[in-house]
Amino acid sequence: MQKGKILVVDDEVYILHILEFSLGAEGFQVITANNGELAIEKARREKPDLIVLDIMMPVLDGYETLKRLKSDSETKDMPVILLTAKGRDVDKRLGFEVGATDYIVKPFSPSRLIERIEEIIGCRK
Repeated sequence: MQKGKILVVDDEVYILHILEFSLGAEGFQVITANNGELAIEKARREKPDLIVLDIMMPVLDGYETLKRLKSDSETKDMPVILLTAKGRDVDKRLGFEVGATDYIVKPFSPSRLIERIEEIIGCRK
């Protein structure tokens, strides 16, 4: 049974693979993007239930990507978890100010991320 559709956005291929495997094993449909522009395009087209978004990426960083997602009527209500190496309080505060639902710092526990996703989209076991 599919739990939901998750868009994972990161420019690090190994993070995309880890999350694609971990989330897929838990019953989620996973879509990936390696930059912010592609993420916005896929969010509009695929209508994911939640987006996991890195901050430090080429083309559009995660903050700008999130601002654009939140200002678009088609994507503004999609929950977004920022998953990033930027762990300072100022970074977290900015993340929440631009619309993040949650903020998780790398290195991260895939099982904890899955728990948060399930809590946010309401598919806890």
